[in-house]
Amino acid sequence: MHFIWILDCSYSMLGEKIGTLNYAIREAIPEMQSVAHDNASAQLLIRVLTFSSTAQWHQAAPVPVDDFTWQDIQVDGGTNLGAALSLVARELETPPMPQRALKPVLCLVSDGQPLDEWRDGLKAIDATPWGKKAVRVAIAIGADADRGVLQEFLGNPELPVLDANSPKQLAAAIRWASTAAVKAASQPVAGGAATKQLGPAFAPPKLQDHDDDDVW
Repeated sequence: MHFIWILDCSYSMLGEKIGTLNYAIREAIPEMQSVAHDNASAQLLIRVLTFSSTAQWHQAAPVPVDDFTWQDIQVDGGTNLGAALSLVARELETPPMPQRALKPVLCLVSDGQPLDEWRDGLKAIDATPWGKKAVRVAIAIGADADRGVLQEFLGNPELPVLDANSPKQLAAAIRWASTAAVKAASQPVAGGAATKQLGPAFAPPKLQDHDDDDVW
């Protein structure tokens, strides 16, 4: 099973946002390892792609989750989401993806509005067999995030965008994405787009904040 983080590293993520994102993903790795151990018949492979003025692989080669070590990401430039999605689409072709595997998980985390033709990248993902089957998760960082873009990425109006308006919410969203999405991808699906067949069991919990939480 391939799990691909797609992470916004534009300048609008500067400061507490990028620091909290680094911390949240680092802390989620042991939980991902635990989920993988509970599904011993499946090998969980991690990759990380970042995007700002350009898109690039932060972790290019698929790494088994037990061998994965998080390396902090830094902010730089604008928000070229389309370039990132196009890079992901290339990896969802067959090859390099195998003919038979569990559904991949695509987790997009962003707080800004794309500056490029991002729908071209999304169409490229949708045009691949594995892109259609992928379990997709979208996390909107901050109240000013473009949730419409993230909803289109999900490809299913019944799937919610996870709102992360504070460090606590972001940490909860990352934990949910890195465990529940993996469990969902482990379930067999009889044809069609996986994200349209996940059903209520895939619905994330409501992420609540308290008045004394730090906010962006």
